[in-house]
Amino acid sequence: MYWSTFCRGALLGALLFLHFVTAAEAKDQHYVVVVAEPFLEMHTGPGRGYPRFHVAERGEQVEVLKRRTDWFKVRTARGVEGWSSREQISRTLEPSGAPAQISAPSRLDYLERRTEGGVLLGDFGGANVLAAYGAFHMTRNLSLELWGSDINGRFSSGWMINANLVHQPWPEWRISPYFTLGTGVVRIEPQATLVDVEDRTDQLAHAGIGLRMHVSRNFMLRAEFKSYVVFTSREENEDVNEWKAGFAFFF
Repeated sequence: MYWSTFCRGALLGALLFLHFVTAAEAKDQHYVVVVAEPFLEMHTGPGRGYPRFHVAERGEQVEVLKRRTDWFKVRTARGVEGWSSREQISRTLEPSGAPAQISAPSRLDYLERRTEGGVLLGDFGGANVLAAYGAFHMTRNLSLELWGSDINGRFSSGWMINANLVHQPWPEWRISPYFTLGTGVVRIEPQATLVDVEDRTDQLAHAGIGLRMHVSRNFMLRAEFKSYVVFTSREENEDVNEWKAGFAFFF
């Protein structure tokens, strides 16, 4: 139970890390729009889960400072800063009176993304695996990833944490291959009832290959295969293959 809770905490930590890095990497916009609706809602953060704390009234000018997918950081003439949704910003006007032109996330946004996260399902050495990750892109071709996995099999269960370096040679392709190298730890808890088998925590390393597919807006599909070497305390190390597929979002 303890190790399962630890693994879930690691998954949550990766997603929280992704959230805070994303907020720091929001894109600069810096243009002015005029509120055309009765009011423009402003939230404390980029999402409907953040509380609304202020409204800009009709006719008021607000400066758009940053964009994070479908949320925009804005500042009123009085210096109040908050986040407004793309839906509301799209109903504002330019200072000339023309409707504001708000574009959807594009291929360029995909190529210039700095952070992403996702969830994948698959098979780890015959056991079911559920994995979540957060990634930071240093360049278009190179990124760092933190993975947390929950492993459930017929005879054993456990968790795994990995840090990966990912190289994507052709990021401009809509379906783009990538290569990954990484290291981490795996915890295996056998469910044997007839014999006394000890739980194990071992270091591991892996190499893998995968595919990313940019579907639309900020949504991606992802599939990959990894070959692991588990460094055990016994005379021989173990080789384990893993495949998984799922979805991801970039910010």
